[in-house]
Amino acid sequence: MAQLAGKVALISGAARGQGAVEARLFAAEGAQVVAADVLDAEGTAVAAELGANGTFTHLDVTDERSWERAVAVATDRFGRLDVLVNNAGILVEGGIADTSLADYLRVMMVNQVGVFLGMRAALPALRKQGGAIVNISSVAGMHGSATAFAYGASKWAVRGMTKSAAIEFARHGIRVNSVHPTFLETPMTAAMMNAANKEHMINTTPLGRILTAAEVAQLVLFLASDASSYCTGAEFLIDGGRMA
Repeated sequence: MAQLAGKVALISGAARGQGAVEARLFAAEGAQVVAADVLDAEGTAVAAELGANGTFTHLDVTDERSWERAVAVATDRFGRLDVLVNNAGILVEGGIADTSLADYLRVMMVNQVGVFLGMRAALPALRKQGGAIVNISSVAGMHGSATAFAYGASKWAVRGMTKSAAIEFARHGIRVNSVHPTFLETPMTAAMMNAANKEHMINTTPLGRILTAAEVAQLVLFLASDASSYCTGAEFLIDGGRMA
């Protein structure tokens, strides 16, 4: 049986990379999917692949009204909202001394404020029948980072917000969990994915290979589905054993 049969999901950052893989998997598992992104052409193409079970909406995750419109697309088109995946994110490299205030705030607006606005906007629709929120954090939200200070700070914030939201939303039957992938190949990380970095990742990962977006999507699917019905307020590492 399809794991998300009868459910409606809203996925931010779904135009490419990990978000697009999640959108395709969710639709294959029976969900009706609202693929949301600022990248209109790419997002529309992803939604077209999903056929009648998919639609695209423009979403700027830093904008409160944009989130309200995205939730309305889900409820108007498909009648409800059961799952929110806060997947959109950006990466700016640099330690404290190399990070401008403008870059720091830009990362925080997308990676942290975007998650806050998404959870708040989705709450009225989710609490009608209960549901699940999956916030994409990172292993950078589990340890310090000297080379991506703003990104790490934002992902720690996502981890903390997830726990607070899980406690607050539990009475509405809404589960909230965070996913913490290690480095993987996506358009966001393309500039960092050179041969030397790949070799380093492989050599420092007990499983001895690079994580794929498809593997992350399977974990997100589990947390979005009823199979994880007693999981909330938790962080789920998917790092090939690196944190061990």
